[in-house]
Amino acid sequence: MQTSSDRHEYPAHWEADVVLRDGGTARIRPITVDDAERLVSFYEQVSDESKYYRFFAPYPRLSAKDVHRFTHHDFVDRVGLAAAVGDDFIGTVRYDRIGAGGRPATGAEADEAEVAFLVQDAHQGRGVASALLEHIAAVARERGIRRFAAEVLPANTKMIKVFTDAGYRQKRSFEDGVVRLEFDLEPTDRSLAVQYAREQRAEARSVQRLLAPGAVAVIGTGRAPGGVGRSILDNIRDGGFTGRLYAVNGALPEGRKELDGVPAFRSVRDIDGPVDLAVVAVPAERVPEVVAECGEHDVQGLVVISAGYAESGPEGRERQRALVRQARSHGMRIIGPNSFGVINTSPEVRLNASLAPDMPRAGRIGLFAQSGAIGVALLSRLHRRGGGVTGVTGLSTFVSSGNRADVSGNDVLQYWYEDADTDVALMYLESIGNPRKFTRLARRTAAAKPLVVVQGARHGAGPRGHAVRATQLPHATVSALLRQAGVIRVDTITELVDAGLLLARQPLPAGPRVAILGNSESLGLLTYDACLAEGLRPHPPQDLTTAASAADFHAALSRALADDSSDAVVVTAIPSVGEGSDGDAALAEALRSAAAEQPTKPVLVVHVELGGLAEALSAATSTAPQPGASGPAPTAGGTRTGERADPRTGADEGAEADGKGTPGPVPPPEGAHPIPAYPAAERAVRALAQAVAYGQWRRDAADPGKVPEYEDIDERGAAALIKGLLARGQGLTLTTDATCELLAAYGVHVHRALPAPTPDAAAAAARALGYPVALKATAPHLRHRADLGGVRLDLADEEQLRRAYAELTELFGSPEELRPVVQRMAPRGVDTVVRAVIDPAAGAVLSFGLAGAASQLLGDMAHRLIPVTDRDATSLVRSIRTAPLLFGWRGSAPVDTPALEELMLRVSRLVHDHPEVVAVTLEPVVVAPHGISVLGASVRLAPPPARDDQGPRTLPPTY
Repeated sequence: MQTSSDRHEYPAHWEADVVLRDGGTARIRPITVDDAERLVSFYEQVSDESKYYRFFAPYPRLSAKDVHRFTHHDFVDRVGLAAAVGDDFIGTVRYDRIGAGGRPATGAEADEAEVAFLVQDAHQGRGVASALLEHIAAVARERGIRRFAAEVLPANTKMIKVFTDAGYRQKRSFEDGVVRLEFDLEPTDRSLAVQYAREQRAEARSVQRLLAPGAVAVIGTGRAPGGVGRSILDNIRDGGFTGRLYAVNGALPEGRKELDGVPAFRSVRDIDGPVDLAVVAVPAERVPEVVAECGEHDVQGLVVISAGYAESGPEGRERQRALVRQARSHGMRIIGPNSFGVINTSPEVRLNASLAPDMPRAGRIGLFAQSGAIGVALLSRLHRRGGGVTGVTGLSTFVSSGNRADVSGNDVLQYWYEDADTDVALMYLESIGNPRKFTRLARRTAAAKPLVVVQGARHGAGPRGHAVRATQLPHATVSALLRQAGVIRVDTITELVDAGLLLARQPLPAGPRVAILGNSESLGLLTYDACLAEGLRPHPPQDLTTAASAADFHAALSRALADDSSDAVVVTAIPSVGEGSDGDAALAEALRSAAAEQPTKPVLVVHVELGGLAEALSAATSTAPQPGASGPAPTAGGTRTGERADPRTGADEGAEADGKGTPGPVPPPEGAHPIPAYPAAERAVRALAQAVAYGQWRRDAADPGKVPEYEDIDERGAAALIKGLLARGQGLTLTTDATCELLAAYGVHVHRALPAPTPDAAAAAARALGYPVALKATAPHLRHRADLGGVRLDLADEEQLRRAYAELTELFGSPEELRPVVQRMAPRGVDTVVRAVIDPAAGAVLSFGLAGAASQLLGDMAHRLIPVTDRDATSLVRSIRTAPLLFGWRGSAPVDTPALEELMLRVSRLVHDHPEVVAVTLEPVVVAPHGISVLGASVRLAPPPARDDQGPRTLPPTY
C-alpha cells in the first residue's frame, strides 16, 4: 500500500465486489504501488488494437515511467481503479484532475477530470467498463469532481457506447480526428434507471446461472447410499435433470468411474468438460480446498449445503467471510452455506439439487426461504395441498438461502422479475440485509406480479448465521414500508400459502364488494362476518339450502359473477349425505364451468370436510387461450402462457397426483381457472382481502404521483448553511435559531419561542410576541406533556402570565430545571407530529401521527419512504387509525389537511435534497381549519454516508 507522506490514506471503502453482465463477479479496488507487476501482466494480455484505442498510437509495452505513473496515485487528484478476478486485473480506469486548458490541476477549485479505460479483450462485453465508470464517477464526486472529459477515437465505438449509454447529461464535439465527450457526474433519473437496469440484468443472470446449469457436480457424494451428498445426487438424477451430472468424492478408490450410473471423479478438476454448478456437501474444514478446485476449473457458482459457519459462532462467522471472499475471487456466487438446496422445475432443466426427496410439480409459483425447516414445510404443503388448501400448487423455482452469505432475496427478486415462468413470488424471510434495496426491488416486482412475504424473527434478533446491518426502525415500521412498496405482508406460512394459491390463478378483484352463496346459512354468516372484519363489503349471503344441486350452484354462481355490484364471489359448501365423490366431482365441475363463463372475477370456495371437492377443484389445466378464441382475463401475475406438464405422470401441473405418481381427476377443458378451496371462512376471506388490497395498490401504482417543486425553496442556501454547521463537528443537534433558519429555507416556518428564565423575561417576551401567549416548560421530562401540567395556554395579559409562571415553578421546580419559554398562541386545531429519519438500513423515512397518547402510547403512526410524492402525502394523512379526527369526527370542524400534506412534502424534500439531515421532528404541528402552526422543531445533522443506494452497484460486503 502507498505510505508516502504526499499521498492520502488508502481508501478501503472504495473496494467493492460487483456482478458483471454475464453473472460472474469481479472486485473493484484502488490501484496502488504494489500492483506494478500485476499491471504489466494485464497490459501484455491486451490486444494491439485495444492499446491503440487507449493511447492513439502503437504502444506495445508500458515503460517504467508509465508503470510508475499508473500505480502512484494521491487518491484525490489522481485515482486509478482496477477490476480484478482473483489476482489478475481484467480492466482499469483512471482519472486525472484538470483545470483550464486541460492541464493537470489540484484543489477543489478544479472540478473536472479526464478519464480513460482499458479492458482486456477476453473480458470485453461483460460490462466491465460500465461497472468501472459507475465506481470512478462515485469516487470523483466524493473528491469534489463534478464533470468528466474523455477523448476517444471515432473507431472505438464500444467505448463511446459506454459513455453515451451511461445516462449522464453530456456534450460531444469532434476535433483533430478525436471525439471529445464531456458529461456531468450528478446522477440523473436516466443514469439511475440505466444503473438499476444493469444491476437487474446482472444479478438476474447470476441467479439464472445457479438455477439453470448445463452441468452439475455434487461434491461430497458418499460411496454408499445415504448421507447428504449422496441424497442430493440421487434427487438430481431421479428428478430427471436434463444436463450432465457428475459425482465427486476424494476418497473414491482408483478405477471406480461411477456411482449408481453417474460418472464419478476424485476431484472436480478431473472432469473432462465444463461444470456450471457445484453442490458442496463436505465438512466445513474441507470446503476451502473444494472452492479452490472449483475456481481452477472455472465453475460458475456454488450451492453450499455444508453447515458449521456463522450459525455456529464467531469462528464459524469468520469461516463464512473467508468462504465468500474465496468464491468471489474466482468470479463465483454462492447460495448458502447451510442451504437446503435449489429446485428448478422447468422442463428444459428439471433440477432438484436439494434435500427434498420428490421433485415438486411444475407450476408458476416461485418460493424463497431463508430457513431450511420452513422451506421443507412450504414445499410439503404446496406439493400435497396440505392443510385443506387447494388450487394450483406447482413451483417454478425454489431457493433455500441458508445463511444468506452471498445470494439473497434481493438477487432472487431480480431473477423472478424477468422470469416468464414465475407469476407469483412467495418469500419466507428472517432478516432483510438491505431493506432500502429490497423495498426498491419489491416495488418494481409487485408492479408486475404479486410478492407475498412472511417475516420470522419479528420480535428479536435474527438467526446467528445472518449478518445484517442494524436498523433502528421497529418491525411495524418496516412492515408498513414493505406494504407501501406493494408487498403483501402476511403473518404465518399458512397465510403465505393461502394468499399465494389465490393469486396464482385467480384474477385480481376490482374492488372490495363480495358476493357470498352456498348451501349452509351458518357458514355463509361466518363468511359475512369475516369479510366485515377484514374491511371488505360483503352482500348478504345467499342461502341455496342443503337441498341445492350442482346445477343450483352453477346458476347461482353465474348470476353472482354477472352482477356488476360484486367484485368477487365466495362459495360455501357442506357435504351432502350419501353423495360421495360423484357429488363432489359434479359440484366442482359446476363451479368451474360457471367461473369459466365469467373469468374476470375471482372465485373462492370454503368447504367443510370435502376432500373430494377440494381435489376436484384443484384439477385444472392450461388457461392459455384457445386458437381463435379470446382467453380469460389475466391473473394477478399477468397473462397466461400455458402450463408445463409433469414428466413423471404425464399429467398437467394442476392434476392431483399422490406420492407414487398416480394421476388425479381428469382435467377440465382449457380456459378454466383452478378454484382454490379453503377449510375455514377466515382463511379464504383473509386471502381475498390481501388480493383486494394488492389490486388497489396496483391501480394506484399506475399513477404514483409526483414530487412537487416549490419556487420558494432555497436549496443552495440550505446546503451552504449545512456545510457551515457541519464544519463544527461530526454530528450535532441544531440550536433553535439554526433549526428555524434551515427549515425556513424550505418554507417551513416555526413559531418563535423566547426563553423565559425569570418572570420579568417572560413578561418581556410576551410583549414582544403579543398576547395571548402560552408558557411552556421545555425540560426533557415535561416537553410535549401537557397532561402533566407543564403548559399554560391562552394567557391574555401579564398578570395571568406571572401567575402561571409562579404556579409552574412551585409545582415543578426552579426555572433552571423547567427551562420555560413563551410562545404566541396558535389557532386551535388538532395536534400532530411529523418526523423524518435516515435509518442506516432502510434509508430515509417520513412518519406522521397525532401528537400525544395516540402516537406515543398506541403507536398510531404511518410511514412512507422519502422522497414522498403528493399521492403518498395524501395517503399518509389518511393511514392512521385516528385520521377521522382530522376530517370532522362527531361534528367537529375538518382541519386543513392540504396544508398539512404540503408541510410533509417540504420536509421530505429537505431530507432528500440534503442527506446530511439525518433527523427532523416537528412537534406539535397544530392543524387548524385554516392553516397550520409548527410550534416545536428539532433537526440533527451528520456527515452523509460515503455511498448510498444511488451509488454504484456493489455486492454486500463480507461482514
